[in-house]
Amino acid sequence: MTGEEFVRLDAVAQAELVRKNEIHPVELVQAAIHQIEERDPRIHAVVFRTFDEALNTARGELPHGPFRGVPFLVKDLFTAVKGLPCTGASSYLRGYIPDHDSELVRRYRQAGLMLLGKTNTSEFGSLPTTEPFLFGPTRNPWNPERTPGGSSGGSAASVAAGMVPMAHASDAGGSIRIPASCCGLFGLKPTRARTPLGPDFGDLWAGFHCEHAVTRSVRDSAALLDAVSGPDLGDPYWAPPPNRPFLEEVRAPTGPLRIAFTWTSAAGVPAHPDCVRAVRKTARLCEDLGHNVEEASPAIDFKQLNRGFFTVYLAGHAAMLGHLARILGRPPREDELEPVNWVLYQKGLEVTAAEYVSAVHGLQRIARGVSRFFTDYDLWLTPTLAEPPVVLGAFDSEAENPLKGFFRSGAFMPFTLVCNVTGQPAMSVPLHWNDEGLPVGVQFVGRFGDEAGLFRLASRLEEVRPWAHRRPPEC
Repeated sequence: MTGEEFVRLDAVAQAELVRKNEIHPVELVQAAIHQIEERDPRIHAVVFRTFDEALNTARGELPHGPFRGVPFLVKDLFTAVKGLPCTGASSYLRGYIPDHDSELVRRYRQAGLMLLGKTNTSEFGSLPTTEPFLFGPTRNPWNPERTPGGSSGGSAASVAAGMVPMAHASDAGGSIRIPASCCGLFGLKPTRARTPLGPDFGDLWAGFHCEHAVTRSVRDSAALLDAVSGPDLGDPYWAPPPNRPFLEEVRAPTGPLRIAFTWTSAAGVPAHPDCVRAVRKTARLCEDLGHNVEEASPAIDFKQLNRGFFTVYLAGHAAMLGHLARILGRPPREDELEPVNWVLYQKGLEVTAAEYVSAVHGLQRIARGVSRFFTDYDLWLTPTLAEPPVVLGAFDSEAENPLKGFFRSGAFMPFTLVCNVTGQPAMSVPLHWNDEGLPVGVQFVGRFGDEAGLFRLASRLEEVRPWAHRRPPEC
């Protein structure tokens, strides 16, 4: 088997070869390094490389975890890797190097993953694209003129381009599902607090933020979640434990499901015809699989949702920069932040405690209403995004309007952020490509704590409409 054939396997398959002594971890790492060196100049997804360290680790005694020897990349946002820069794609953090691993990274290492470096992101994850001033744009492997999505665009592009089988990603408003949709990958946002954020954080943005991965296969996502989920010591709260390992849900029977679908967002934003078509086809496919499918959606006060989300986001943004200021010993200067993030920071400093608490209460009311919708339905199907991958530069701002790109995001991603507010698990499934050859994902939302139901359906969809054979041009 050649190096090219190795990297076309998913992570579970690669780990199985290592377990059977049919390949050595060093060979897997070398194959991934070759793919990164060959393909990343075109994509620009990997911003820090730890190739020598990974090779040295692969030559030693590795933990006998479920992914022993499998190459992996970590998003360069809030997740600390000891001795490696943690910039959040911001000039402000250019020299910051953590002296510890995040708990999630510690669990990755215990699972046997080989960390080859860190991937590009938008500055502090504020935009649904990956075009930071500090590192420059990451390009979509399906079309280099298009966005790979964001903020986990570097991770998604690296997986779609065949550099690694899966990569770390995080999601506070859609940042796992958005790039998964744009890059033709499976992307699961887990239930709130399913994975740990410690030791640096208990939660972020009132629990909006969570961490997992973008993957090629459903089983990789399930097996990785098994390896790293569960509370850390001192966590403020945690997700309800699953009844059995998530990997056992893959290919398990779904039973007949009650699935609601819509292509109209609570904001009333019209979805692109390609996105509408993707939902219609998926709804018909689910009917063909024996599920009860009907058009319906929860009643959501979008003005309250939007106002509350923006208030919490602003306050969280200011608090996050305040946390970093304490670490660095000084606040950011205006010339160290992109204009959009400087304005968000200044506005965040103006949010009062009463406004923040009131916003959280309003969002919790919305969450309770959405949760009641799931007493009648098992799953809710929507477009992942309201548009196919847009051109790079679509979220640029202007000097006189620094928030132009930020507010442009609302028309692109009106379906994703409600799940960050409610804490429910949601997945983007790569079932469709448009006439331009661009991926168009569909989103399924599950009940709080029920990733199991999502994995069962996703693996069935993967079986009847496989996507692993689809590869971007030149990849």
